[in-house]
Amino acid sequence: METTTSEVQESGERRENKRKAESDEPREDDVNLSDSPCESVPSTNETPSKKTPSEDGSEFLRVTKKAVVVLTRLPEYATDAVRPPTSQQFYSEDESLRSSDSDMQWEPDTDSSDSDFSVSKTKQKNVKPMKSDTTTIPSQPSPQIKKNINVSKPALIISSAFACSPDETTKVRPNLPEEEVKVDMMVLARKRPLRWQRGKIVEIVTREDGKLKYKVNFEEKGKSLVSGHHIAFDTIPTSKQLYVGARVVVGCEEDKLLFKPGILAELPTRKNRLRFLVFLDDHIPVYVGLPLLHLVCRPLEDVVDDIPDSRHKSFMSRYLKDWPYPHLTQYKAGQSLNVELNGVQQRCEVQVVDSSLMQVVFQENQHTEWIHRGSIRLEHMTRFLELRRVAEQKDG
Repeated sequence: METTTSEVQESGERRENKRKAESDEPREDDVNLSDSPCESVPSTNETPSKKTPSEDGSEFLRVTKKAVVVLTRLPEYATDAVRPPTSQQFYSEDESLRSSDSDMQWEPDTDSSDSDFSVSKTKQKNVKPMKSDTTTIPSQPSPQIKKNINVSKPALIISSAFACSPDETTKVRPNLPEEEVKVDMMVLARKRPLRWQRGKIVEIVTREDGKLKYKVNFEEKGKSLVSGHHIAFDTIPTSKQLYVGARVVVGCEEDKLLFKPGILAELPTRKNRLRFLVFLDDHIPVYVGLPLLHLVCRPLEDVVDDIPDSRHKSFMSRYLKDWPYPHLTQYKAGQSLNVELNGVQQRCEVQVVDSSLMQVVFQENQHTEWIHRGSIRLEHMTRFLELRRVAEQKDG
C-alpha cells in the first residue's frame, strides 16, 4: 500500500504537534524543584540549569543542588573555650620558672661535692644578687624549685639575727648595785675546776694587794679559800640581772649536789622556747630554766679568762664577739656529718634538732650527745673558722 506525499506530511505535522504538546505540559520533576527550599536561599555561585536533549528528542531542566552553611551565635562561655591561650596560659609552671625573668635557675648535678658551704648537690646558674643576712650561702630557691633539689649533705653556715627584741640579745652587764657578800652566807664555791659545791662563808680574808679571799666550808667534807669569781650566789637571779656573756653556775638535775660553771649564751626567746642556753666550761651546751641558774658573785672583767680549756676559750671569745649574729650550721634529722670525739673526727648522724643544738649519735660506738650547731667540734665549722681567720689576717 503506497503512501502519498500529502499523507506523509500530515503524519509529520501530527507528530510535531504532539511533541510540542508534551513539552508544554508541566513535569513532576519541575513541580518538585519549584517547591524546594534551596530556591529560597540566594546564591551568587548558583549554576544555571542546562537544557539537555532526551532520547526521544525532548528537553528538560537539570538543576544543580549546593550545600548551605547556617551561622548561629554561640553563648559567651562556649566562645571562651575556643579562644587561643594567652602567654601566661601557654607556658607551664615549670617552663615559666626557666624563663629569663626567673631569679633563680637550678640544674641537678650528678657529680658529688664535698664543698663545705654548698647547699646541695646542685649547680647554681644565672643567679641575681640578693640581699641576705647569711654569710656563706646563696639565695634560697623558691618552693617549686626546692622540690627538684636533693638536699642530702648541707654544710650551710648562717649568721642571722637571733632575736627580734633588744632585750633578748643584750650582752651588756646591767648597771645594778653589787649584792653584798658576807660571812655566814650560803654560796656555791669552786672545789675543782669543773665542780662547784654548796658551802658557807666562814671568813673573809684581805690580802696584801687588797684583794679579798673567801674561806668556804662545804656541806660535804672539805674547805677552800677562793676568790670572788669562784663563788656564786645560792639564790635564783632575776631576769634583769641576766645577759649574754654573764658568768653563771648551773645546777645538775640528776645530782642536786653538783654544779658546773659556764657562760650564758642565749636569753629566753620564742626561737629557743623561752630557755637559757649555757656553755659549760667543758664546751658542753645545755638549755636550762631560771631555777637552775646562779650568778657568779664577782666575775672577771673578761669572763673567758676563767675558762681553763684554750680551745673553748677561743670559741667563746668569738661567739661573744659575733653575738647576736652567731654562726650556726644547718642540718636536719637523719643527715650525716663528722664531729670530733676524743680528738678524732668521727662519722655520726643527726637525731634531733632543738633550736641551736642538735643531738647526734656516733656510728662507731653509738655514743649520743648534744652538740651546738656552731661548735668547733663540727668539721664544717672548723674549716669555716679557719678560712675566716685567714681572711681576717689578710684584711689586717
